[in-house]
This record gives sequence, C-alpha cells and structure tokens, in this order.
Amino acid sequence: MNMLLKQVLLIFVCFFALAGQAMADSLSDANRVYDEGDYEKAAKLYSPLAKDGNAEAQYILGMMYRAGRGVPHDYKEARKWYLLAAEQGHPLAQFYLGWMYAGGKGVPKDYIQAHVWIDIAIANASGEARKEFIVDRDSLAKSMTADQIAKAQELAKKCTANKFKRC
Repeated sequence: MNMLLKQVLLIFVCFFALAGQAMADSLSDANRVYDEGDYEKAAKLYSPLAKDGNAEAQYILGMMYRAGRGVPHDYKEARKWYLLAAEQGHPLAQFYLGWMYAGGKGVPKDYIQAHVWIDIAIANASGEARKEFIVDRDSLAKSMTADQIAKAQELAKKCTANKFKRC
C-alpha cells in the first residue's frame, strides 16, 4: 500500500510540474503574439491563463481592456483583472488599480482607495517603477487632507496584513 501511495504521489508531482511548464510556455506564446501586435489573438491566449489565476496574464488583460487593445475598451473589465492580479501581489496591477480610483475610471473616484493601492504597489515594487509610483502617490496626496492620507495608510496596512484581500 505504501508503494502504491508513493507512485500516485509521484504521478501527481509530475503532472503539476508539466502543467506549470505548459502554463509558462502559454504565457510566453501570448507575450510573443502581443509583442507582434496581434492583440486580438493575444487576448484569446491570455484569457484562459488569467482565468486559471496567472497574475501576469490578469494584469496584461487589465491593460488591454483599459486601452481597448484587442478587446473592447472597458474600464470595469480592466478593474476586474487588475484586482485579481493585485490580490496576488502584482505591483503594476496594484498601481493601475490605484490609478483607476484616482481618476474614477470604471470605479467611483476615491482618493483614499487610490492612495491605498499605490502605497501597496510601492511596497511591492523596486527600482524605477517604485520611484515613479512614489512620485504619483505624492502628487495624489496633494489633493488629500492629512486625515485622508492617514486613513489610506491604515487601510493599506490592513490590506497588506490580509494578503491584499478585502481591500
């Protein structure tokens, strides 16, 4: 019985390893098609990956819906995909989610929520992206009261503690 269990476990490990590689190959294919400018085909390739929980594919679909590139221009659909990627810790998705709240694009304009998501993006980003996020957050803060900023910072801490869920 013990030997049978080991064999079954080995089969599952091999299956998941191969499935992970297939997903990586699919993402590479989608990225290549996107880079070639065939946005409709790229959207079709990203969509199943995004639905399966691939944060990078979710982020890119969010970008595509935000810009109307290969899919209809739809801020609400962009927000959906950005949120799914943001909840997995994707800093660019977190930033653009904040950007959407700052501009009221597909969501009600809400500087506190914008500040929350941009703060979170800053904590998860590095290099030039982080520097740019800080500039944007500081620019946004100029339109906020001290109480609003403090509330946003507290919400960002709670959101991070909850692993980006229920933000």
